[in-house]
Amino acid sequence: MSTQNLTNIEDLSGSLAQRVYQSLHEAILSMDYPPGTILRKGAICEQLGVSRSPVSEAIARLSADGLVDVIPQSATKVSCLSMDEIREASFLREALELAAVSRVAERRSDEQLTQLTRNLRLQELLVDDGDFAGFYAADEEFHALLMEFTGFPGVSSVAASVSLQLKRARMLLLPEAGRPAEAVKEHKAVVDAIRASDPGAAQAAMKHHLGQLISQIEPLENQHPDLFRSR
Repeated sequence: MSTQNLTNIEDLSGSLAQRVYQSLHEAILSMDYPPGTILRKGAICEQLGVSRSPVSEAIARLSADGLVDVIPQSATKVSCLSMDEIREASFLREALELAAVSRVAERRSDEQLTQLTRNLRLQELLVDDGDFAGFYAADEEFHALLMEFTGFPGVSSVAASVSLQLKRARMLLLPEAGRPAEAVKEHKAVVDAIRASDPGAAQAAMKHHLGQLISQIEPLENQHPDLFRSR
């Protein structure tokens, strides 16, 4: 296992175990640690300059997230992707996001609409610049804003948890030729419906947008069989 891609925990906040968790979590979601990567506690301790206790705690949390498989008396590995889990995550994400955009369209404030519009402009600039990593971050922020604007604090954390496997699979699609520009148009349709205070149109636009992702992910199982769990 290479640890060169781990984020320096000095740049993170929270308890020591929380910072180790964040560093490993980021490496797994970014696919710097692809499915099947063996996690060796000693190497992680040496890289991050910590004892085994916070690393063990972080790995236990990652296991609870479904991102790591801990095999007693054997190895600890980054979990393989599962199309069944990805489809379930897509189903749950769609249910959350359709409910969210409907609520936001009904109740949005002018300030919230301004934030969404600014984010949309940023997405357009990043696509024009060919900055796919930047676009991905702005895309994530767009969906996070919609969750936040529901006014329910727990919705954001639930949505983030549900989307973990989708985020990993999506990294296999980057850079997506032509897809970011299409995604911006789909996001614009969502924002236009929210601006018009039209919950039905907002849900229809979001359903169309989310459907594009799962249709792109499904072929990945055949393209990258080594990264997926055998049935």
